[in-house]
Amino acid sequence: MLRDCADAEAYVASVCFKHGPPRLTGIELEWLLHGPDPTRPLDRTALAAALGPHAPPTIDPASPALPLPAGSTVTVEPGGQVELASPPLPDLAGLVAAVGADSAALHGRLSAAGLTAHVRAADPLRPPRRLLDVARYRAMERSFDRTGPYGRSAMCSTAAVQVCVDAGEGAVVARRWAALHAVGPVLLAAFANSPVLHGRRTGWKSSRFAVWRSCDPARTAPPLSGDADPERDPAPGWARRVLASPLLCVRGEGSWDVRGRVTFADWVRGARTGTSPSRPPTTADLDYHVSTLFPPVRPHGHLEVRYVDAQAGDRWALPTAVITALLRDDATVDLVLELCEPARGRWISGARHGLDDRVLARAAAGVFTLACDRLGDAPAHVRDALVAMTERQVLRGRCPADDPVPGEPPDRAEEEIS
Repeated sequence: MLRDCADAEAYVASVCFKHGPPRLTGIELEWLLHGPDPTRPLDRTALAAALGPHAPPTIDPASPALPLPAGSTVTVEPGGQVELASPPLPDLAGLVAAVGADSAALHGRLSAAGLTAHVRAADPLRPPRRLLDVARYRAMERSFDRTGPYGRSAMCSTAAVQVCVDAGEGAVVARRWAALHAVGPVLLAAFANSPVLHGRRTGWKSSRFAVWRSCDPARTAPPLSGDADPERDPAPGWARRVLASPLLCVRGEGSWDVRGRVTFADWVRGARTGTSPSRPPTTADLDYHVSTLFPPVRPHGHLEVRYVDAQAGDRWALPTAVITALLRDDATVDLVLELCEPARGRWISGARHGLDDRVLARAAAGVFTLACDRLGDAPAHVRDALVAMTERQVLRGRCPADDPVPGEPPDRAEEEIS
């Protein structure tokens, strides 16, 4: 049991930033799916059948939930988005090959069932509809509903590319953490790919980032600038944030809903959460609470980069290659911090304007050029695609959201996300 906030903060700091040589990288890919009629909602039974033995228990409790051939696991997000999570691997070439093979196997099954992945990172046509009826997502939906209308869209109508990297060791941890945040607005802008949501232009190049930012800022906002300082250990600041964040849900019998806005620190100090009977939290509760925070970079022992929109086709390899290249060694990390200093904190502008923001466009030109120079063992097709993206989009101030997709509304804002 946890009965002291200092002990809880120390626990968070120890488990969320695991020190060690930075060797491994993993990828988590999400896709929004549609059938022959992209305006119709997904059918849960049909999706479970399409996934077959790879279906997770949340959609088919009887499934063996087997990994894909190269070791990736499959999960399903609240709105029916399918997620592939790779094993962590030591080299980019091997990672791209493994994820490419598993992605092909997964989408082969989906295609055979008449299901296709959207090319955008936000559902361009359908309203949000929760497909999974599990306690966590019921509680999440009700919690987000108390803040405003955007939580359901974030949960059910968005998809991302998430890149997971080792935290590093010693003073390197702070610099890698700081570099991932410094370059965040730049990569958010360069890979923005969700200008349309629920049938309307939103006025944002990344509507996905916009709805996540708006649904519950206490758990989705970037850290304060002082908590992403390259000279300061990030663990204490993150631990304070974890304890100061409101509980999304508390696992138990029946409803997981929390009564009022109770932080984890409040719970440690004896506040009632709405569960019956009330009890002190455990480290397992604290681990679960961390999993309900969704900032742009989330420490899970490793660092989980969450700010990149899902990309069309096999272009998920490009943000993976860029992030891997930019963290290649200490000297490269220092260059990233220098190149991105003028762009630090421009998250909202990056999501709204993409590379129309001139500060972000200048930083992106330097960052992508640097990444192309530091690709190392990247496969030739990834290298060629990144060079082409740099020349044809980044150096021209464009992002994927600027490229039209057949059937999308005209290029004008019809509904602003606040």
